[in-house]
Amino acid sequence: MNDFKFSNLNSYIPFNFSNQNNLSKNSVLILETGEKFFGYSFGSEKLGIGELCFNTSMTGYQEIITDPSYTNQIINFTFPHIGNVGANFNDYEGESNVSGIITRQIPSKESNWRSDKNFSEWLKDLSIPGISGIDTRKLTKIIRKKKSINAIIAKIDKTDNLDELNEILQSHPSMNGLELFSKISTKKEYQWNQKLHNLLRLHEKQNDKRLKIVAFDFGIKSNILRNLYERNFEICVVPHNTTIENILSKNPDGIFLSNGPGDPKASDAFVFKLLKNLTSLKIPIFGICIGHQLIALSLGAQTSKMKQGHRGANHPVKNLETNSVEITSQNHGFIVDQNSLPNNLQITHVSLFDQSIEGLKHKELPIFSVQFHPEASPGPIDTSYLFDKFYNLCLEYNNAKKN
Repeated sequence: MNDFKFSNLNSYIPFNFSNQNNLSKNSVLILETGEKFFGYSFGSEKLGIGELCFNTSMTGYQEIITDPSYTNQIINFTFPHIGNVGANFNDYEGESNVSGIITRQIPSKESNWRSDKNFSEWLKDLSIPGISGIDTRKLTKIIRKKKSINAIIAKIDKTDNLDELNEILQSHPSMNGLELFSKISTKKEYQWNQKLHNLLRLHEKQNDKRLKIVAFDFGIKSNILRNLYERNFEICVVPHNTTIENILSKNPDGIFLSNGPGDPKASDAFVFKLLKNLTSLKIPIFGICIGHQLIALSLGAQTSKMKQGHRGANHPVKNLETNSVEITSQNHGFIVDQNSLPNNLQITHVSLFDQSIEGLKHKELPIFSVQFHPEASPGPIDTSYLFDKFYNLCLEYNNAKKN
């Protein structure tokens, strides 16, 4: 094993810690492009490896970390105060498959009336490694210059050979071409019956009629399901590989396609065949994130990997139907290519950051989708009206079935 020298590590930390003298840098972040950052280990001590991305949200780190869409990714938080409100048992969005997290400051002791557990201990329970003391803004600038970067987080000592870690990193697959949602989708269907938290319940039901929908789990967030249930939907959540016969046997009033991780083009051919069959039935369909991308692909469009992705809770989007600007929560690394759109798809929303497609609708069928996250959690609720839009489409379909 090669000796490892810590002579130049202080250059990576542009601030002082009150307890810095009692700490030693015992963790390393290595980028596949060769850059190395040294800092302080917290959370799990396991090795963390995945695609490096950054999130600009100032709140909601627990919801971000438990979002299944971050499967196989290391999250670089640009906001420095991560962990200061601890973790609780209510704000889970799903089963976390995050590969690691990066923070500028060492997570402080929690101080919040909703906290149930210390942040670092919570990460240990989830087997998520963390590294702090990193210049996260410098790291963000590096990410922005590259199309996609894998990275590795490891707890180390002076005897560790960093070349071995780099070899592990270089063999890790790229997110481009990687199918992931089949690994995290539910294995059996279930009924959802949980409402929004009281802190988030700003919506009032417009109709007391209970409608049945089938929700495909590609990595679904709990707050999406809570929003749907709040709109008086009876929700059956199904695996990604559910058959069309099973769906039709439930006689649904609508189909929901969830968010999820990975490259949508790498999805199994079975999924696209199923979606094509569903679109031909003229059942209302609503898709979010990878659900949006899968709808576009099944109708003839193409998707591509973004240079750095959109991840944060303050992304401005223009609604082309109302000519208004909506602030949205986003988390995606792939987009629908505008030049590939078939004639039957119309753009409804665009990003004001880069003009990428943020929403689509079918010109003839009751199908629409958005790239952003109207359920927020974390983020603004400017676009929660989309759940009402879905309910109204399903209500029209339900009434038409009886005539």
